[in-house]
Amino acid sequence: MAQESARVITLVVVDDHPVVRDGLRGMFDSAPDFDVLGEASNGVEGVELAIRLDPDVVLMDLRMPGGGGVAAIAELARRGARSKVLVLTTYDTDTDTLPAIEAGATGYLLKDAPRDELFTAVRAAADGRTVLSPAVASRLISRVRTPAAGSEALSGREREVLELVAKGTSNREIAAELFISEATVKTHLTHVFAKLGAKDRAAAVAIGYDRGILG
Repeated sequence: MAQESARVITLVVVDDHPVVRDGLRGMFDSAPDFDVLGEASNGVEGVELAIRLDPDVVLMDLRMPGGGGVAAIAELARRGARSKVLVLTTYDTDTDTLPAIEAGATGYLLKDAPRDELFTAVRAAADGRTVLSPAVASRLISRVRTPAAGSEALSGREREVLELVAKGTSNREIAAELFISEATVKTHLTHVFAKLGAKDRAAAVAIGYDRGILG
């Protein structure tokens, strides 16, 4: 092992298509810092597997016969699972994506994301960082429209913080980059959430793309 310090990230893959599961397993097995612990074909099985195996990240499809991803994400949150959930959506018009955000998913990618983008997203999700690709954000626009009336414009610093959050940057990294304390970062995020009407980082990023605040 060339890099002793390299952390191995454990995963569970939840998808109703065997070909997709095989493809994802093969992709992650080809990299030394990932370990696929198991697979499930629906959300109900996925929850039980995740609770039993305690992976760092669960790769979750959304639309599956016998138990969808949104309900599974909510159940994992209810049961206090440590695992982070990275949703992989197939359809451009997938209307389950915003409910998945609300249910507690950490990240959202389309299944045609390049291998390196997926690897980066899984690493970020394992660290608890929000991963919301611009492609997915654009699909969320019609679903995340919230009344702009009464909302305030973000300050320059709040916009900087939101832009870094959109890149998957942690609070500690944001603090270092902007030369401010982590407590100040949290304060800025609280203001961003309030101004955008967002309940968490992922929702704030989605709304940021929708309103043209983000690129």
